Amino acid sequence: MSSTLRNASLHYVGSQQDTSIYELRALQFLNRYFIISGAGTRHLMASPEVVGFDSYSAMLPETVAALRYLFPSGSEGDVDILTILRGGLNYPIEEACHQVGVRVRDMHFVSCERTIEDHVITGLDIKYEKLRITRDRTLVIGDIIATGDTLRLCLDQVLDRFRRKGGSIRKIIFFTIGGTRAIPLMERMTERICAYFPEFEGFQCFFYEGIFSVYKDKGVSGINVPDIDFGWNDGVVSPEFRKYVMEHQDALFEKCIIYDGGARRYEIPVHFEEVLDYWKGMLERADQIDMQALVNEKLGYEGPLDYSVWLLMTNLGTLPQEGLQQIWEAEQELCRKASSMSLKELAERRIYEITQISRNYE
Repeated sequence: MSSTLRNASLHYVGSQQDTSIYELRALQFLNRYFIISGAGTRHLMASPEVVGFDSYSAMLPETVAALRYLFPSGSEGDVDILTILRGGLNYPIEEACHQVGVRVRDMHFVSCERTIEDHVITGLDIKYEKLRITRDRTLVIGDIIATGDTLRLCLDQVLDRFRRKGGSIRKIIFFTIGGTRAIPLMERMTERICAYFPEFEGFQCFFYEGIFSVYKDKGVSGINVPDIDFGWNDGVVSPEFRKYVMEHQDALFEKCIIYDGGARRYEIPVHFEEVLDYWKGMLERADQIDMQALVNEKLGYEGPLDYSVWLLMTNLGTLPQEGLQQIWEAEQELCRKASSMSLKELAERRIYEITQISRNYE
């Protein structure tokens, strides 16, 4: 388990509109971290076929549920939305606020673009900002967090502007398909923001379906992109998402739980090109890839495991036990049959399926 999650425990705190809400708790946390799981985000994050407006609308029920959890009466003040262009546009925050009855007072924009050479991030650049500085603001933000570098740079910019122009920030509500590095980043940012604005109450961060990790290398397949692609190892994945993936096992072997969120909605042919490149690469390497090692990597542990050890490894031991044993059994069965699975057949099937769908977006 990563040092970020050491001594942390996951607790079920309720549900809203068929969305389960969990809170990750640890004595050392300055902020509150939640995992939300619903049918829309489970389908989105397991299926690269979900693109365009559907990828936006898939997150709406879960985002509404999270805001209703925070604002039970829908009238506890107002918020500002800070959009980090362009990935942040994928998050249905304004529409969710409208449904809950939370007033959006201002809309802020910051553009931060990655410079990538040979699949490696070599830099970040803020090219545009639109900020209206006022006092005592609650910012609501949605964005993917992998390394956290984009968020750090954007928040540095926003804090500098608010501080120099006499504004202040009361709270930050964050929605993310994101990874474990978000937590230490937000903990450090909280200390810094409190030094500027003593009234700052911290972050309330909602992770869709899990708190994932990023690959440190190219992985068992030799294809994954370090510091960009998400995996389960050393993360905390909701039981609902684990169950969903076991029921749709092809999803476990996708390159990443999200691929590129921006392209997925706004440059759909580019998105499908990335998905196909991955599966064509898997097909080319199929004879050299150890399927047992690949399954272990994707599940985030070397199995099979005893049930008690599995609960510890997955950080699910503090949850109600109903249904967990069935998920464990499905994962252990996959571990046992891994060596007999055909990666070649899987890759050929996915290439055919994605090719058929992508023709609608050429």
